[in-house]
Amino acid sequence: MKISCSAGRDGLYHSRQLLCACCNPPDPGAACSGIAGRFELHGMGHPDFTELHELEALIADGGHWLETQVACEVAVGERRFPVYALALGNPDPALPVVGFFGGFHGLERIGTAVVLAYLRTLVRRLPWDSILQRQLEAVRLVFMPIVNPGGMWRGTRANPNGVDLMRNAPVEAQEKPPFLLGGQRLSARLPWYRGPQGAAMEAENLAVCRLVEREFLSRDFGIAIDCHSGFGISDRIWFPYAHTATPIAHLPEVLALKEIYDQAHPNHRYVFEPQSRQYLAHGDLWDYLYQRASAAPERIFLPLTLEMGSWLWVKKNPRQLFSRHGMFNPQIEHRQQRVLRRHVAWLDFLARAACGYRLWLPDAATRERYRERALRHWYWRAKA
Repeated sequence: MKISCSAGRDGLYHSRQLLCACCNPPDPGAACSGIAGRFELHGMGHPDFTELHELEALIADGGHWLETQVACEVAVGERRFPVYALALGNPDPALPVVGFFGGFHGLERIGTAVVLAYLRTLVRRLPWDSILQRQLEAVRLVFMPIVNPGGMWRGTRANPNGVDLMRNAPVEAQEKPPFLLGGQRLSARLPWYRGPQGAAMEAENLAVCRLVEREFLSRDFGIAIDCHSGFGISDRIWFPYAHTATPIAHLPEVLALKEIYDQAHPNHRYVFEPQSRQYLAHGDLWDYLYQRASAAPERIFLPLTLEMGSWLWVKKNPRQLFSRHGMFNPQIEHRQQRVLRRHVAWLDFLARAACGYRLWLPDAATRERYRERALRHWYWRAKA
């Protein structure tokens, strides 16, 4: 289901009517053939699932500002959970888009918390923040905060089928990845399971692909940020590739984005790097989608991953080692608040950077110099 939208007198795009993902613009007399069941917009559909309950409350509060779609549903026993996709801002395909994703791994609840925190700031500011209203006339923002609600409900990294959604895409590592960690097809009982050989991608990943196809692949410029935790003691911003150490075609644009962030936030603690500098993996969904987007050379699609360094939280609170969730999420309230403050600012930066992307992207005359500097910084230095 989704909510259609139309432009108001102020130029902003307001949601008007709930309809199914299969429908065209609404026909009041038409029957709906989409997902069966009642669509909850009152924050009361899943009171025993904290993150989903909070998301539905934000949908209710954001009402006429938000376009809301159930991208798919996931069954866990007799329960069914929606995978929500939300959008706000200008739907004009001539404008840039930024996507915010979380909850690919059910154990990493902090990623969902960061995306929800940013969405909450937007929903709360929209009624009175005229600058934000004008910003949204120049950009499209899309959100999928809980990609894997079944895994989050069960407290597992994998989805209810035992598949790791970040090892599930039809992409093979070109160099040998680490055993198990890089993806395996031995058993769903082992971590990092890719799914059966030759099978279609999992429903959650197909829903993400449809969203990217609809919102990103029709535009000249887009950024996606996927929020994760569980690796290292530093907060990292990863960009493709994960399946090979070969540099991506849009390395100059990634360096330009890093440099404007360094200039605006010189005291930040993020480590920008290709994921391949840490490890290689089969089946990375963002590698797959980046390759699809790159089929059109004029299109710029920058999929990024925020990998929060959860080992630092464990170092400061070793008792978290004895909790399955403690390895991936801050367990002390003030630490969670600090994490949310830090990363919401990063998400907001991306929305602003997308609005003015033509002002900072390298032009034809400087692009090769950016590429050489990026190669020296991330690739040649790594080989030295």
